[in-house]
Amino acid sequence: MDQTPESGASAAAHIFLDKEAPAAWRALNGLGLKAREAADEAGISRTLVELMHVRISQINGCAFCLNMHVADALKAGETSQRLAVLPAWRDTGLFTARERAALTLAESITILPDAHTRDREDAFAREHLSTAEYSAVSWLAITMNAFNRVSITSQHPVRRDQRQPTAQPAQP
Repeated sequence: MDQTPESGASAAAHIFLDKEAPAAWRALNGLGLKAREAADEAGISRTLVELMHVRISQINGCAFCLNMHVADALKAGETSQRLAVLPAWRDTGLFTARERAALTLAESITILPDAHTRDREDAFAREHLSTAEYSAVSWLAITMNAFNRVSITSQHPVRRDQRQPTAQPAQP
């Protein structure tokens, strides 16, 4: 039977990849932990790691990961102002050269632009990141992209935070 959205398949018809193949999910989580270890060893702060996770998830449109990593970024000390302008980070003076290099590299790995653009962005990243930082940022981006794809494919739901008040529609 056709299970495309047009065929009227119910939302329950999707498959949670992490539940269907738990060994593969554990392996991906293990890779994510190793990427974070590399970031820690390279001296990349938790706030920068979370900024990259948020930016990659914004590009990929992963609601589940955005929900999780915005909360993680705030817990790590990131400001709501910087999170609010993150989609336009290139147009602000709120990010350091090192953060800009990490975001540039993370975006390039996520978007995979043409070779000329990749070379230019890679050169900028190499100018501001050590070899260990460059490697760690690359692995963080690679794993975050994989997590985004698992969550998007699985249609992981974003549940309402019961601690937050429900927004009321504006009155005319």
